[in-house]
Amino acid sequence: MSESSLFSIAPLLAVTAMGLLVLIVEALVTESENLSYWVTVLGLSASGILSYLTMQESAPAYNGMITVGGYGNYFTALFIVSALLTTILSRDYLKKTHTNFGEFYLLIIFSTIGMMLIASANDLIMVFLGIELMSICLYVLAGFMRRQPSANEASLKYFLLGAFATGFLLYGIALIYGATGTTNIPAIIEKFPSQSLLFWSGIGLLLIGFAFKAGAVPFHMWIPDVYQGSPTTVSGFMSTGAKAAAFSAFVLVFAHQFQGGEKLRTALSVLAAASMILGNIVAIAQSNIKRMLAYSSVAHAGYMIIGLAAGNALGKSGIVFYLTSYMFMNIGAFGILSILEQEGEKNLTFEDYAGLGRKKPLLAAMMSVFMLSLAGLPPFGGFFGKYYIFVAAVNSNLTWLAIIGVVMSVVSVYYYLRLVMVMYFQENDSEVTAKPAMASFVVLAIATLAVLQLGVFPSSLLSIINTLF
Repeated sequence: MSESSLFSIAPLLAVTAMGLLVLIVEALVTESENLSYWVTVLGLSASGILSYLTMQESAPAYNGMITVGGYGNYFTALFIVSALLTTILSRDYLKKTHTNFGEFYLLIIFSTIGMMLIASANDLIMVFLGIELMSICLYVLAGFMRRQPSANEASLKYFLLGAFATGFLLYGIALIYGATGTTNIPAIIEKFPSQSLLFWSGIGLLLIGFAFKAGAVPFHMWIPDVYQGSPTTVSGFMSTGAKAAAFSAFVLVFAHQFQGGEKLRTALSVLAAASMILGNIVAIAQSNIKRMLAYSSVAHAGYMIIGLAAGNALGKSGIVFYLTSYMFMNIGAFGILSILEQEGEKNLTFEDYAGLGRKKPLLAAMMSVFMLSLAGLPPFGGFFGKYYIFVAAVNSNLTWLAIIGVVMSVVSVYYYLRLVMVMYFQENDSEVTAKPAMASFVVLAIATLAVLQLGVFPSSLLSIINTLF
């Protein structure tokens, strides 16, 4: 093992070392929550810097099992930012809900390690290991508020359905290996023109496994209940970090123009259309904001799958841009929910937000920015995320899919603007006593500025993304 190989995986090593350090702190120090928090924040920050320093080194390592630099490091930075923002927002939320235990930060760290393995994978075995490490931590995080029945239900549903999806994923990898004699992703992509029934059966099962993790229809059943029952900041982490990890694997395997891959392209198009239609239409009927954002997450998975079906360079770049802007939008939205939420899952309905524009004008303004961006309106990052995806679809003769995407985006404006209307044009007599900590407010401000910057200067990020492919 050379020094260059160790340096190339420095971000992964740094997060792993930090996780082990937090584990030791939890074992040896009483009332370790504050120490675990600061070790997590400092360790994630250091790992983010290392991922930036090693981003230019793009090459396979460790006998072709992982790819260092470039694509993997960009997603590593994305996961670290998501974990860091979630950690900062969670500190006061955990105190408020009487669940301030250091194990929370440990689970965030190890789920991030799993995400990093997925994005850096050059082999399906590494993808599987990363997905399982990420998922097991998220199962526990979903039920972290174990005194609440809804949290126990969320954790159990996520675990059972996740284990079921893992079976599809692993069996798919086994069939692909049986047909090709390899689990190396580039070698498998070369064999896509194969007409072997065994091979295509494996590809289909692999697609099901990834679609479950991305929350695409019809594999979305777990999302509404899990998002609603989980700690609010964890729901934000699932909808950003975990979704980005799933799509990093999707792009590695499926975002290509394949000879003889028309059936796969059709399957991806159907997944995209079904996710957009069901997610947006069912979101209209929700009164709980977390459930609304859950079905919204299903719809956004559909938008991003359009980029996979397109299979061109703009489609891949569009997915990465979309994931980046989506991370800031959803972390911000769930962050505001976590600040305003009261004990007993209160202050989570649309009616509870009536008059927020008068009571908490800054929080209402930031929530409005996130809602308008999620709706895909200019001049916010969500607009250009959808724009690049739809252009990629048109360039690949999938104009019908782009039209469905545009129509469903118009439908989504209803329920996003509904929250904005309630905040500014309705009133109720309840008082809002929540006071965000300075650190949480800074996180929300960063997310807001990022959404605005990506909408006004999208080329600044797109130029970086284009170097990854």
